Amino acid sequence: MLLVRDGTDGVEVFLQRRVKTMAFAGGMTVFPGGGVDERDAEADIAWSGPDAQWWARTFGSTEPVAQSLVCAAVRETFEECGVLIATDVDGRFPEPGTLADERARLVDKSLSLAGFLTARGLTLRADLLAPLSHWIAPVIEKRRYDTRFFIAALPAGQQADAETSEVSVAGWLSAREALRRWADRQHFLLPPTWSQLRELARHDTVAELMAAPREITTVMPEATTAMMTGLRFPFSDEYFVELDGRLPSDALR
Repeated sequence: MLLVRDGTDGVEVFLQRRVKTMAFAGGMTVFPGGGVDERDAEADIAWSGPDAQWWARTFGSTEPVAQSLVCAAVRETFEECGVLIATDVDGRFPEPGTLADERARLVDKSLSLAGFLTARGLTLRADLLAPLSHWIAPVIEKRRYDTRFFIAALPAGQQADAETSEVSVAGWLSAREALRRWADRQHFLLPPTWSQLRELARHDTVAELMAAPREITTVMPEATTAMMTGLRFPFSDEYFVELDGRLPSDALR
């Protein structure tokens, strides 16, 4: 999930630095995210906005998978940074800090998002999300992920935090500044993260970003060699030009 807000240097996005002990992307700068929960796939959920059928067409999936993807985006954003994209019957977002118990139970999987929303009388706000892209890890990767990227504007009155064991530091940066820091070796971005930041950096405001028409096509980098530098994806030449000489060669293996 790319959680965004307006800033003086264009669109700002909430970024996290994963702890180095994580099995995947340890030490990398990433967006909040995670896996789907099969319990949400066909659950009866109060829902506002484009339905599962629309998301299925957009992301090229079945309706149950589409519903679980949207639920995962909302759930992981809440788990990892405390921002909940759901409202009560009056259209109000929950007061910050009132859902700590549910957040912990979502993290330990003892509660599903569907169960949480139903118990609290909350409606999932799919109308506040926008699809961004679809990436599949290349065949050379030992861990292969099939990832849909979403965008959501930070709801009024909510604050993103770093209260998760999965990250060492988190905060807001403009997409342009995040790319400048990548070029200055201040953090490391995997190709999908770098590519999403490039898209955000094209826009001056969140409204412009959310309204931009886009067709979701699947990106699966082609592996021409067994090394990272052998990957080919949209604008990969620019990515590797920026990467060249900035990290020791063994970091690219």
